[in-house]
Amino acid sequence: MINHGGERCLVTIDGVDFLIYEPSPFDRKWYSHKFGSAGLRYELAIIIKMGMIAAITGPFECGRWPDIKIFRYKLKQMLTPGEKVVADRGYRGDTKILTPGDAISFDHYNAMNKARARHETVNGRIKTWGICKFVYRHDIKKHHLVVRGAAVIEMLKMQLGDGPFQVGDLEDPILL
Repeated sequence: MINHGGERCLVTIDGVDFLIYEPSPFDRKWYSHKFGSAGLRYELAIIIKMGMIAAITGPFECGRWPDIKIFRYKLKQMLTPGEKVVADRGYRGDTKILTPGDAISFDHYNAMNKARARHETVNGRIKTWGICKFVYRHDIKKHHLVVRGAAVIEMLKMQLGDGPFQVGDLEDPILL
């Protein structure tokens, strides 16, 4: 957890895009700016204290669902008063989100960066599965099964001791 002026941040969030075969007819709702092609987007929430996956939301059409819209659709509704999330600059503009510009000190900024870097590591571990790494050419309605399956396997690996790096000393007041 990252403390921010008495408010708790228990998770980091980030959007992850996956390439899909271009649906026909062409529609901009599928366009992923990350790939310059069609894609599906998911939001991953990672527990700061443990580095484990807390939630996966999606899939959403990349062109129609920016990261912050996905957050507001689901996860924001689940936060309690005094609770926020840590995210990258793409999530600016919501009072429930801490981005690098919201850091209250250099140490706070570094703690948020480490938590977000670990989040990117988890994103990468899911994307290393071949079916998530390459263009998905199967029934789009089944894509979520592949992504969630890769996430479950990665979670099991983490529980068996192959977890991502720790973000710091859990006794540090910034992380409490």
